[in-house]
Amino acid sequence: MRYFFLLYAFLFFSKTNSQVFKKQDRKPNVILIITDDQGFGDLGFNGNPHIITPVLDELASNSMRFNNFHVSPVCAPTRSSLLTGRYSLRTGVTDTYNGGAMMSNDEITLAEILKENNYETGIFGKWHLGDNYPFRPTDQGFNESLIHLSGGIGQVGDFTNYYAGNRSYFDPVLWHNNQQKKYDGYCSDIFTDEAIKFIEKNKSDQFFCYLSFNAPHTPLQLPEKYYNLYKNIDPSLISESETIKMSRKDINDAKKIYGMITNIDDNVGKLISKLKELEIDDNTILIFMTDNGPQQLRFNANLKGRKGKVYNGGIRVPFYLHYPKIHENGLDINSFSAHIDVLPSILGLCDIKLPNDRKIDGINLFNKTNRDTINRSFFSYWTRKFPELYHNISLNKGNYKLVGNTGYDSSINNFELYDIDTDPNERENLISKNTKIANAMKKEMDNIYNELINSKNIKNKPRIIVGSKFENPTFLNRNDASGQRHIWTNDEVFGFWRINIKKGNYDFKFKFNNLELSNGKIFIELGERILSKNIQIDKDGFVLLKNIYTEQGEFDFTPFYNHNGKNIFPLLVEINKL
Repeated sequence: MRYFFLLYAFLFFSKTNSQVFKKQDRKPNVILIITDDQGFGDLGFNGNPHIITPVLDELASNSMRFNNFHVSPVCAPTRSSLLTGRYSLRTGVTDTYNGGAMMSNDEITLAEILKENNYETGIFGKWHLGDNYPFRPTDQGFNESLIHLSGGIGQVGDFTNYYAGNRSYFDPVLWHNNQQKKYDGYCSDIFTDEAIKFIEKNKSDQFFCYLSFNAPHTPLQLPEKYYNLYKNIDPSLISESETIKMSRKDINDAKKIYGMITNIDDNVGKLISKLKELEIDDNTILIFMTDNGPQQLRFNANLKGRKGKVYNGGIRVPFYLHYPKIHENGLDINSFSAHIDVLPSILGLCDIKLPNDRKIDGINLFNKTNRDTINRSFFSYWTRKFPELYHNISLNKGNYKLVGNTGYDSSINNFELYDIDTDPNERENLISKNTKIANAMKKEMDNIYNELINSKNIKNKPRIIVGSKFENPTFLNRNDASGQRHIWTNDEVFGFWRINIKKGNYDFKFKFNNLELSNGKIFIELGERILSKNIQIDKDGFVLLKNIYTEQGEFDFTPFYNHNGKNIFPLLVEINKL
């Protein structure tokens, strides 16, 4: 039955792309709005009885609703797939940190393609695909870039706001076109206001605006007036007969998250009003989506699992596309779709060809030749650093979904098999009844897994370029450091940065955190070269090593401070080419 809806949608779109463009002077504007850690159930439209989202509910009512839309279980992989139309492993993105959130610069992004086709391009908010050259938004197709570092404002990798603590979402230091700049206000308001300025500036041109909210990701910070909207509700009460078992912390977190989402709702309302005021709403593709399921426990429309899991609660999210030129009212499309389809679908609507020199995993959802998706497969996984065979890994194919949460050599009976058509909440494991189907799907899962982990950007992970004319100094932060799994805020941890350094002389400035002031010895490992020096950390936690010469090369740069027999990894390294 679900395939009927996609067929109906394609038949409804009777105008071909070329027919649409004959009636207009320019291609459509594109606005892609994505939120962070907002689940399928975090909208009034999807049955949440508490949340206040009138703007998003109305947008959903008047949009093409892709009700069976899937993403990766966590942020950076979703964003790399969204911008390339490819599985994240092909792009070099394997993690949210551990040096695994840098998308290779040999990828061709949606922004690059649109820019080459005379679009003005801008990003406002969360990037999370590399904070140094050549991975920054301005290196990957964006004319204007206003972002925070790392995966969230105030996270350990976002060193410009790390010490702001529980106020990091307010008055943050952001990076505008790669330069630090202090902003006043709440982060979601800032990103929206700057996106609106970009739209106003480019209203007479074709533009691509990527409004990428970092909310409602932790830390859960919001203006008091939005918290007050929910302070007297009980999010655990879903109806008279349905409750969710939530702790006191769960309940308070849900109140904060709902307030953060209502703030987003207000901001989306401002943006939509501006489109109408500028009279460009009819020629604008407006997309709203989220990057994965909820991190915390709360209402999620009875879907199983949360962020980080390959169950539907972690990877099925809302996706609404509003474009009056092809459809003016609401339309339900229940066939399978995913983040990898966004790039080919947008390019199709803009009458722009796909790159033909690489594999695009997604499909154009508006191409009539893609009507029959019944045999389509979709691979999903999530474990730290690299995929772990048969652990938190899944394959969708047709109406079935195979899930592995077991050991690398487990028999098929230890897997899970669900009929998503009849059991979208993944309650009944059919593995014992459909072993033949499960074995065939496991074989395909193996083939996809082996293909992806042998991608060139996995075999040869992306490296930060140091000493380039495009970025000097270079700030190496914890988010993009590789090493042990718990490199996040741990000081006593083995870590390094993958770099490609240009020949020359450099000053190295190290920032250490939570360390008593005393004498110690600092070490730098650059490939086969090791430099060391007895030195004292200054009162602000800094160590400066001056005028170090290096040849050009690809190195694993491993710095540490030996203090009382412990090796301490720096929070941050500033490298300045002289």
